[in-house]
Amino acid sequence: MNDPQRSLKRIPPDTIAVVGIPWDVNSSFIRGPAEGPEKIFELIGAGSTNLCAEIGLDLAEAERFKLLGHLTLENGPKAFEQITSAVDTLLGQGGRLLALGGDHSITYPIIRAYSNYYDNLTILHLDAHPDLYQEYKNNALSHACPFARIMEDFPHTRLVQVGIRTRNPHQRLQASRFGVESIDMRDWREDIKLKLDVPLYVSIDLDVLDPAYAPGVSHHEPGGMTTRELLRIINDIRIPIIGADIVELNPQRDPLGITVMVAVKVLKELAAKMLSSD
Repeated sequence: MNDPQRSLKRIPPDTIAVVGIPWDVNSSFIRGPAEGPEKIFELIGAGSTNLCAEIGLDLAEAERFKLLGHLTLENGPKAFEQITSAVDTLLGQGGRLLALGGDHSITYPIIRAYSNYYDNLTILHLDAHPDLYQEYKNNALSHACPFARIMEDFPHTRLVQVGIRTRNPHQRLQASRFGVESIDMRDWREDIKLKLDVPLYVSIDLDVLDPAYAPGVSHHEPGGMTTRELLRIINDIRIPIIGADIVELNPQRDPLGITVMVAVKVLKELAAKMLSSD
């Protein structure tokens, strides 16, 4: 696997660069998502599945699809700066990011880089949790807070949340404060067509899925989507996707490898959509 820090400096324009961001220092409850990227890359290289997406695109043969390995991050405050810098390097080459977390706090430094290149970003956020806490356990950069930070720093962002099923009174107030558009899981129907705008960034927390489909996450929340429902949302996107992340895989809670396989499946379908919806 390539060294992403070097490879990002010579990415051809419009390449989909898959980059692991092994960071879970801002996780609450338990750690483990930092191990996610390595497990995903291991499974891709193990030969138990191929890189063909359901639309027929073989990513292994796609010149604009690159698996770059994972970033090496300092274990401290500079990690977010490193993430923003790496993403900025990629975007400066005309590439597009498909990030593998890591916990959901990584989305904030990613969007900081995107804000240098795109105005009025739309974020489609698929998750069991709204991640809108003003701070969580005295940590404003917790994985429970990234979208509060994003909406504070970039108030013209349009945030569309789907699959939420843990919204408490504080986060309801936060959603109202920031003008968040939400379809909670209790209101989700397969015939709903999301109306999204360009430029579009997609952020997928694997716990948007019911634990029956993705047990290898830190925060189990029953009543979620099926894998097929999530894939249908991805496949129904009809506008270009300028970047994306897949976060919160926790291999420590995935002894049978069910969730890492789901993560690879989502990666394939999301990358194929990014390549085909230009």
